[in-house]
Amino acid sequence: MKVDKNRLPIHIGFIMDGNGRWATKRGMPRKFGHKRGADVLEKIVDYCFNIGIKYVSVFAFSTENWKRPKEEVDYIFNLLRDYIRKQNEKNTNQRQKEIEQKNIQIHTMGDLTKIPKDLYDEILKIKTETNDCDKFVLNIAMNYGGRDDIVYAVNKLLKANKKEINERDISSALYTADIPDPDFIIRTAGDVRLSNFMLYQSAYAELYFTKTLWPDFKPKHLDKALKNYTKRNRKFGNVN
Repeated sequence: MKVDKNRLPIHIGFIMDGNGRWATKRGMPRKFGHKRGADVLEKIVDYCFNIGIKYVSVFAFSTENWKRPKEEVDYIFNLLRDYIRKQNEKNTNQRQKEIEQKNIQIHTMGDLTKIPKDLYDEILKIKTETNDCDKFVLNIAMNYGGRDDIVYAVNKLLKANKKEINERDISSALYTADIPDPDFIIRTAGDVRLSNFMLYQSAYAELYFTKTLWPDFKPKHLDKALKNYTKRNRKFGNVN
């Protein structure tokens, strides 16, 4: 990797787009694209850990994804269920052992009360078991929307009887209260928009869009994006 490691982002967000299109282009049902996308996610997360990225947020299921066919929604939840269950199989699954050795924390953002109950229970279990891990954080956006995140934060503050609300208050009430804002957001598959992903948190994030479909996204594509990131001058409103 020929990237200046001293200038790497602390927090990367991934909008993993193009799974369905990848499968359709190959004459396969969309679910095969989601399965391939899940495999790619594991590889990219491992790569981020190995090169020293501290936080990774991934857009797994949005509040708008409920509009998709039920069969596709159920399949996405099955993939998430399989992934989380693998992490919870402490004594029999090597992947879980790797997570413990690497000191990886699983975090989520989004309203989990609307997802299947068994998946909800699995997620709570892995979050509890990895709560003390602090070397790397994988933040999974599930039933998540940026606008919903802001509404969630405001309602939380209202319940706390906040009379005047400032930016710090909102930041501390978002699903990402314990996670720094993303430095870099990467979206695959060619669309040039955030699609309701971390709207509040991404105010000063650097954005990167690639036509590569998520199932084709490899570490070399991430390296290319990171090289682009390290060349940018992040001013945060300042002159220099």
